[in-house]
Amino acid sequence: MANVVQYIVVRGDLLSHLGWPVGALIAQACHACTAVTHLFHDDEHMKVYLSDLDNMRKVVLEADGESSLRELSTKLEEGGVLHKLWIEQPENIPTCIAVKPHPKEEIQKYFKKFKLFKAIPPAPK
Repeated sequence: MANVVQYIVVRGDLLSHLGWPVGALIAQACHACTAVTHLFHDDEHMKVYLSDLDNMRKVVLEADGESSLRELSTKLEEGGVLHKLWIEQPENIPTCIAVKPHPKEEIQKYFKKFKLFKAIPPAPK
């Protein structure tokens, strides 16, 4: 099977502008990945992805903010790319997207404008 990869896109502004701890943002990505695994556990690409746990491939990228994340979700929906837009409750804040594992060549075009996520801690006060 093709090179199967899972993309995760998190909101960098939650760290840089809204002061969320890095751990809280990582938890959001974990929630979204778990949800995608549950929602699409019968999918063939998911089965391949989970068949070799020691060699799973994830790419974690950064969106500028909520509008960028929602725009990506819309484009993924239009392209038929299965994913989960994670919305933290009870605050109702969209925090990240996890995409169901796909062959990289089929989905990488959706993520070209995003940079790799780099957790930059807030400056000391």
